[in-house]
Amino acid sequence: MDLSGKVAIVAGGSMGIGRAVAMLLAQKGANVVVADLNEEGGLETLKGIRSNGGDGMFIQVDVTDWEDITQLVSQTLKLFRKIDILFSSVGVYARARLIDTDEILWDRIMQINVKSAFLLCKAVIPEMVRNQGGSIILSSSSVGWHDSAPNIAAYATSKFAITGLTKSVACEHLTDHIRANCICPGPTDTPMIRGGRSPEELEAFVGSIPIKRLAAPEEIAQAVLFLASDESAYITGVAFPVDGGQTAFV
Repeated sequence: MDLSGKVAIVAGGSMGIGRAVAMLLAQKGANVVVADLNEEGGLETLKGIRSNGGDGMFIQVDVTDWEDITQLVSQTLKLFRKIDILFSSVGVYARARLIDTDEILWDRIMQINVKSAFLLCKAVIPEMVRNQGGSIILSSSSVGWHDSAPNIAAYATSKFAITGLTKSVACEHLTDHIRANCICPGPTDTPMIRGGRSPEELEAFVGSIPIKRLAAPEEIAQAVLFLASDESAYITGVAFPVDGGQTAFV
């Protein structure tokens, strides 16, 4: 899959799945804009892109702030003149029962997980219309496509919202040649999945996964590459599970 000449924004590209996607898209020829609030991590991703012969830039951005998002788009256009691909890997996770979830935590998860995706789509779609097409890939979850679990009400709600947003964007922009899909990763070996779990809890969690291991971020990145590429030109409005059989066994 060749992305030569394409321009991609990867929001949340400072670590985990976002970093793996940014590196892979650049490897396949895209000019990649790494967008993240985490400057140190974002610059590390950019360093990796350039050390492998790729091209791109880092822009520090609060993806919950409309002014920051518009600056992200304008700076991308100033350097690369167009936007072909948007991938958002922005997200936070918290474990709490619904009755123990306060408004501050609920609002934080909705702001970061849902509002950011809304603002990113709102900002890039007009540029993709002008460019006569593009591919938008958002990040939902296996929790957010098929199932849920106890103690993650806010997170699950935010991920089901991403699935709905994806389908709505796809329906609204069929005639603009803009495709919108979301990936639904199963448990992936990132700081998010390891955070807040003891080694024993993590071992028990991995044992509950049908394939008996966590996904590598690079495995999820391959699915994003496919959805970003012209090889998936007939695919839009899809929630794409990449979960090692997790939802099949529920």
